[in-house]
Amino acid sequence: MKTVLYILTTCAVVGLAFWAYRENYATQQALKDTEQLRREIRAAHGRLTMLRAEWAYLNRPDRLRELADLNFQRLGLMPLRPDQFGLVEQVSYPPRPLLPLINSIEVSSANAPEAQP
Repeated sequence: MKTVLYILTTCAVVGLAFWAYRENYATQQALKDTEQLRREIRAAHGRLTMLRAEWAYLNRPDRLRELADLNFQRLGLMPLRPDQFGLVEQVSYPPRPLLPLINSIEVSSANAPEAQP
């Protein structure tokens, strides 16, 4: 009986060692993948920072003013003035939708049967 117990214990230890070995390599691969993703995220942040800087450079007020002046005939852009803005009271909002009728009742007498005296 002791021999069977020793064999089962040895098999269990070997099985657990094999499982731990596989989990170790799976964990190392997951860590490598995570580090690769972090590198890609850092590179994307760098590209995003560069694009934001380029956007800010291209949207400088003096550059936009020059472009508006150069393309005035084609676009007809004019500088903004304070009198071009309206008041909140002047904004026309769409009317609120009517509430839907649920279980409506017919009140017209055109389709009602005539009453018998």
